[in-house]
Amino acid sequence: MSEDALVNTGAVIWPEHDWAQVTVRRMQAKLHCWAAGDPGRRFDDLYNLVCDPAFLVVAWQRVAGNVGARTAGIDRATVAAIVSRFGVEEFLQHVRDQLRSRTFSPVEVRQVMIPKASGKLRALGIPTVTDRVVQAALKLVLEPIFEADFAPCSYGFRPNRRAQDAIAEIHHFTTKSYHWVVEADIEACFDMIDHVALMDRVRARIGDKRVLGLVKAFLKAGVMTTTGTREATHTGTPQGGILSPLLANIALSVLDEHFMSKWDQQMATEVCRQRRKRQGKANYRLVRYADDFVILVTGQREHAEQLLNEVAHVLAPMGLRLSPEKTRVVHIDHGFDFLGFHIQRMRKRGSNKWFVYTKPSKKAIASIKSRVKTMTYRATLHHDPGYLLDYLGRVLRGWANYFRHGVSKATFSAIDSYTWERITAWLRKKHRIGWPELRRRFCLPGTWRLAVDGIRFKGAASVPVIRYRYRGYQIPTPWTPTATTG
Repeated sequence: MSEDALVNTGAVIWPEHDWAQVTVRRMQAKLHCWAAGDPGRRFDDLYNLVCDPAFLVVAWQRVAGNVGARTAGIDRATVAAIVSRFGVEEFLQHVRDQLRSRTFSPVEVRQVMIPKASGKLRALGIPTVTDRVVQAALKLVLEPIFEADFAPCSYGFRPNRRAQDAIAEIHHFTTKSYHWVVEADIEACFDMIDHVALMDRVRARIGDKRVLGLVKAFLKAGVMTTTGTREATHTGTPQGGILSPLLANIALSVLDEHFMSKWDQQMATEVCRQRRKRQGKANYRLVRYADDFVILVTGQREHAEQLLNEVAHVLAPMGLRLSPEKTRVVHIDHGFDFLGFHIQRMRKRGSNKWFVYTKPSKKAIASIKSRVKTMTYRATLHHDPGYLLDYLGRVLRGWANYFRHGVSKATFSAIDSYTWERITAWLRKKHRIGWPELRRRFCLPGTWRLAVDGIRFKGAASVPVIRYRYRGYQIPTPWTPTATTG
């Protein structure tokens, strides 16, 4: 929003958040029901929903509730600055007036470089708060429509779906003789999506030219680089925008549709799969999380390798290609990493039975150890011991909550042991004390369990390990109608 925005005396009465949430949810349920009931329907007159006060209020709440609310775009305006200078209603009124008068135009995203696990840097685009609100409103309108078309094998950036669902599906199929795995990654997915091909897929469902114009405007908004130069965006959708994950899923759904259509037509039943086995053909199942995916294959290694060419052929029209460094064919007995988990079939200790185990990968363990190590450097000795124990406890429990559904109990204990060693070394350096004094001051009586003011340190091992049930096709959307009892 420009800093010289004028006060609009004809402003509408803006609804309370709870009422707006109910109104938006009802409209989204209708859109989803219409889209699911008529797969060929193209939606017109959606632009009025993007401008609707209820949708803008909910969009604002989602933008303001994000961690990124404290981050500014190229206009240097944060959520807090807008609230203090203009007020929420005046800001939203200005955004709505721009949308209704068709004068709204997104500006370049601010580019920041963040480190990747591989040591390389990833470009992240930060839109202005105004652009974020409009993107959030667009997503509220478009997501229920496209969710009706998305295949059940996709899990990333979708409501009510999570990484654990993808891991559970992989565990389910690898346990049932799908022993060859095509482990794949799309190279620079968010940067390379072809705009023309993406807009064609959006137009298949959206007929409102004003909404299509907004989507295209965000794709073409450009980037303000770290050096201060402006660059046009001819391909891709900047990673970091609220709308970008949905657009990426729309583009990548071409992969889901290809493999799920083959599954439904040729491998949907056990009879069909057994017939294909007798004919020497492979059965295969795609599991995708954003731009990371695996294809689980029964048969021989050659069958899995043949699928790589098929994947490349499907992705090519979208301007995408596989990353050679991150794409390989592996047997489940050798194991592979996916979404932070290491998945491998191993013999159960003390028996001749083989089971598929999922546990935290070496990279995930190294990552959490690095965070613990960083917080216990000598440079952090100025912190209070109570703060350190509380902070590390929350970090470890948050990390453990993600991996609690795997074979993780021994890993959690090992992480806690490493943390205990780092904390005790930190306490000895800070207070220049020996082990007897440390035990007297910072441990529970008669134990070596760390505590400050009687409050015990609780790390990863305090999180219980629970089995995650594979939900299959039974994952409802937020707009799936529920059966009502009379």
